[in-house]
Amino acid sequence: MISASKTYAISQSLPLDSGQVLDGARIAYETYGELNEDRSNAILICHALTGDQYVASTHPITGKPGWWERMVGPGKPIDTDRFHVICANVIGSCLGSTGPASIAPDGKPYAMRFPVITIRDMVRGLVALLDGLEIETLHAVVGGSMGGMQTLSLAANWPERASRVLVLASTARHSAQNIAFHELGRQAIMADPNWCDGDYYGGDAKPDNGLAVARMAAHITYLSEEGLTEKFGRRLQDRPDGTKGAKSFGFEADFQIESYLRYQGSGFTQRFDANSYLYITRAMDYFDLAEEHGGKLANAFARSTARFCLVSFDSDWLYPTSESRHVVHALNATSAKVSFVELSANAGHDSFLLPHDQLDRVVRGFVE
Repeated sequence: MISASKTYAISQSLPLDSGQVLDGARIAYETYGELNEDRSNAILICHALTGDQYVASTHPITGKPGWWERMVGPGKPIDTDRFHVICANVIGSCLGSTGPASIAPDGKPYAMRFPVITIRDMVRGLVALLDGLEIETLHAVVGGSMGGMQTLSLAANWPERASRVLVLASTARHSAQNIAFHELGRQAIMADPNWCDGDYYGGDAKPDNGLAVARMAAHITYLSEEGLTEKFGRRLQDRPDGTKGAKSFGFEADFQIESYLRYQGSGFTQRFDANSYLYITRAMDYFDLAEEHGGKLANAFARSTARFCLVSFDSDWLYPTSESRHVVHALNATSAKVSFVELSANAGHDSFLLPHDQLDRVVRGFVE
């Protein structure tokens, strides 16, 4: 686990949906832009599964730019000359907030003793951070994918905490297909002999092979067939000996798409913890906002007075447009102020992270 530039220690026990409590939890976060005198210009950005608090600053492990640096900054759609932007690492993760790799009260890493968490538990941690920062009402809360789940959970369970709610490429509950892909990844990790029932901290080896496979499987769901075909098609890799585009007649990465996935998997193991992947994917699978509110999604938003905006992408088959429409219909049933747009892009689920002029205009227009 790494140290963040800012860390907030939650002074009280954090109650969890499982009935357990998390004592001594810490939330790692980053901020950009100045908070105004009446503390009314704060925007909370919630990250996706493998994201982190470094939304617009250099990642301390990879050295890469922030994961949404194109969207957040001076003069950008989420303008840090006007807004105070907060992005926090969720509990259960491994970038500074309390998670399985953190040290438990007995002085040893939690590992699999860490309590199972939910999306609502993650948001409880974010609300505790907002309390610590003395921010009563956010100008806006913004999130894509799992971050969108957090924004919906905040709007449903703490409706007074945000005036605007922007949800990108997300859903109000995980489908059977989503759960299936996550289970594939979890089983890959747990089948790795170096997983050691989660007790691999301090050892010579980690379950990197299993985690890499989990990442490869998940990454496929973030893309689209059109995008993969355009970028890779069936093109072959050049061989290490200089041979151009030849088959090896073995099981090396012959196709460019194979090499790309292996690169994604290998790089992921350098910055993420395998146990955190287990816990966060389980939290996403448990997410069902209607179930939390008597089985009817509209009930979740009955107390909300916020303005909502939902954005989907036509090539996203992980959280397709029908999922966003489902949320919009529930909001309409409560007479909420809601806008919705489906944008065209060929990059699949990851489209919300990539350059897209129309998305920029939607985000800028809504948060302002």
